[in-house]
Amino acid sequence: MDFRRITGMPPYVFTIIDSLKVEARRAGIDIIDLGFGNPDLPSPEIAVEKLAEAAHNSRNHRYSSSRGLPNLRKGFADLYKRRFNVDLDPETEVISTIGAKEGFSHLMWVLLEPGDAALVPAPSYPIHIWGPLFAGASVREIAMGTNEDLFGNIVESYEYSWPKPRVIVLSFPHNPTTATVELEFFQRVVDFARERDIIVVHDNAYADLGFDGWNPPSILQADGAKECAVELYSMTKSFSMAGWRMAFLAGNKDVVGALAKLKSYLDYGTFQPIQIAATVTLQEQPDYPREVQPVYQSRRDALVKGLNDIGWEVEAPRGTMFLWAPIPEQYKEMGSVEFASMLVKEAHVAVSPGVGFGPGGEGHVRFALIENEARIRQGMRGLRRALPKLG
Repeated sequence: MDFRRITGMPPYVFTIIDSLKVEARRAGIDIIDLGFGNPDLPSPEIAVEKLAEAAHNSRNHRYSSSRGLPNLRKGFADLYKRRFNVDLDPETEVISTIGAKEGFSHLMWVLLEPGDAALVPAPSYPIHIWGPLFAGASVREIAMGTNEDLFGNIVESYEYSWPKPRVIVLSFPHNPTTATVELEFFQRVVDFARERDIIVVHDNAYADLGFDGWNPPSILQADGAKECAVELYSMTKSFSMAGWRMAFLAGNKDVVGALAKLKSYLDYGTFQPIQIAATVTLQEQPDYPREVQPVYQSRRDALVKGLNDIGWEVEAPRGTMFLWAPIPEQYKEMGSVEFASMLVKEAHVAVSPGVGFGPGGEGHVRFALIENEARIRQGMRGLRRALPKLG
């Protein structure tokens, strides 16, 4: 049988590392998992309490609203007013999604069709590449990295593309490269998009994970952004609610309305007790991200120091829950999958191969800050043993 939509998909390279992790653990080996970006911090206690309370009420066992409960959307709008000083109409400019990946994928169905093109960072979080492709569109690459002229790369990719892209996909702080931008960059992107009738989709997954006193901006802070831009915000990292699948799309009301129309055919929203718990969390514990951020910064510091101490030279990321590390010159010829596989077997440390993030990812591996400092230091001892060529 020909499964046409998925036939062209390459194997998900991260499963290679996952299977090696499982194999090692079955053999009784302790693996320091710095691969999958799965937050290990507990969700806010109030969210858990309200979820349990709401789940015991049988009125919440029925279908909910695919747009999200009104108070949930209002709670999110209040968050954006406090955090970014952005005014959002909860009725027309905010919609709840079943996680950011679902929201992004369905949004691509709304914005793109066969024959269209989208500009997407390379390397990139995989769904940012595959969302447009699932919609039947083609993808044009924006070279991404901490030392790139990011706006210049957008302009160049746009000018050399045919057909002209209808959508620009961005995400800052960026996964996996950890590249960051200031509000001035977003203003230039918004001005560029308004002149050319382009929709900008910004995935603000790491909105609250800026380090050393730096606060990542929202694209919706740029003048005129609501004319051409929408932004995804997830409670996954900021509120440590990964499995809850609670995210939002905000911004241009026509785009938000179009997604609402599509979702009305596809789903009935997140389980209502989860929406209620998320609403109460946004209302009563809005500063929870400030508790989460220092934990990741401390882990970043431990990882950066540990790698540099063993001779693996890396720069400290300014944001995200990741570190994007070039494979050391002495091991470059191995390629990222072989190198990452070797680290599981020899160092008992799991990382993500860079090639899994698409074009431009080869030659790197991604560390996720999902183990505590003691475990990170243990992982560094394993890496020192496994990488004798570092000296």
